[in-house]
Amino acid sequence: MENILELTQSYRAFGPLIGFLLPFIEAFLPFLPLFVFVFANATAYGLWIGFLLSWGGSVVGAYAVFLIIRKYGRARFLGFMTRHEKVKKLIHWVERHGFGPLFLLLCFPFTPSALVNVVAGLSNIRQYYYLLTVMAGKFVMIFTISFVGYDIRALLTQPVRTAVVIAVIVLLYIIGKILEKRLTKKVEAEYRQANEERKKRKLS
Repeated sequence: MENILELTQSYRAFGPLIGFLLPFIEAFLPFLPLFVFVFANATAYGLWIGFLLSWGGSVVGAYAVFLIIRKYGRARFLGFMTRHEKVKKLIHWVERHGFGPLFLLLCFPFTPSALVNVVAGLSNIRQYYYLLTVMAGKFVMIFTISFVGYDIRALLTQPVRTAVVIAVIVLLYIIGKILEKRLTKKVEAEYRQANEERKKRKLS
């Protein structure tokens, strides 16, 4: 317990800028563990300040990726993304359904939010509309993680609380993956249907 609290103090010594930058960088390097960064911020700075640092960094990072892809995604050096079959399907889905599926994907910490940012950038969704979607989805996801992890002392000394936290993490993972699979099936079905309709129009 003493070692962990000392580690928390060391993290806090870097100042709130590091708490903002880590979630921001994760948007560009999605293999980094956003869940860990949010947890660390909540533990080091408390529930509300930790949440605001994580939420702000994650939203700004996600929206920055969206804007970069929106501006350069169709350029020759990034053109490979628009030719990828999976990306084409997702772009088609986003343009047809907008807020709902994007919001749900961004609510869960284990769904591919980096891919969502890229696809949204390549689609025709409005910039302001996507900013609101990111803010709302990240709010739900990051507040949930922050609430779970803000009291590290209780987490380590109360086995019931620890069990609840682990159960919440597992539940978020399972729900996120089920949602991702269902949306993928719907995307593929609608994309096949759209292709068939295009072929029929060409033949007629």
